[in-house]
Amino acid sequence: MQKKWTLWILEIVAICLACLIIIPFLMILFNSFKDIRESALFGLSLPSSWQFSNYKEVFQQANIWRGFKNSILISVLVVFSVNVFASMAAFIIQRRDNRFLQGAYYMFIMGLIVPVSIVPTIKLLGDLHIRGTYFSLIMYYTAVLLPFAVFLLVGFMKSIPRELDEAALLEGCSYFRLYWQIILPLLLTVLVTVSIVVMVSVWNDFFGPFYLMTDSTKWTIVLQIFNFVTMYSTNWGVVFAFMILVISPILIIYLLLQRYIIDGLTAGSMKG
Repeated sequence: MQKKWTLWILEIVAICLACLIIIPFLMILFNSFKDIRESALFGLSLPSSWQFSNYKEVFQQANIWRGFKNSILISVLVVFSVNVFASMAAFIIQRRDNRFLQGAYYMFIMGLIVPVSIVPTIKLLGDLHIRGTYFSLIMYYTAVLLPFAVFLLVGFMKSIPRELDEAALLEGCSYFRLYWQIILPLLLTVLVTVSIVVMVSVWNDFFGPFYLMTDSTKWTIVLQIFNFVTMYSTNWGVVFAFMILVISPILIIYLLLQRYIIDGLTAGSMKG
């Protein structure tokens, strides 16, 4: 009986914490439908009159479509790069008992701990003459997010029996074919998890494009909010409408695929 009461208390606490997280989103959502006077109060009440024209005004801005295009392009290419490089690195690190590769793995782990140094990064990209390009931002995000992906994939690959490798090699399978046709399909669950985490991280990031993108036409959608607020700081209803449009795509993706995140994070520990 005591255990049952404890579970109920924990559930109530979890619900209260979830409500605290939802409150800012509800505030943005409700205020996105308010007029200029009501939205300036930043209240949680429903609007006295629903102003759908706020969204119409946002869609009339050309930079919103350019921002979405840039964010989608960068996010998709970063997801692809991280998945390819991390899966290859995890395959080699986990399948070969080599001190050098073990050292490389620990370097990846350090990448999870050591914060990003933006000034040396800007200097390096400037010396390579690629600062301000899509390529520079894609490589930046790939380098930042690769350690997490390698850590997750190496942990999962420990649950894949090496007998599969030995059987494939005895049948004349090359190492690349072993990776591509046998190992990679087994990593799909974890790769979906990596893709979601990477997509959310890139889509929501502000500082990367802010420091590395010198051309405003290449700004991501999150960075467009910064420019949008300065233009419409007196009409918070329009600003909140813009924020809702920015949040919605990644929020929908996360809600639809959240179970894959849990499955991917626990897959390595559940397989024997």
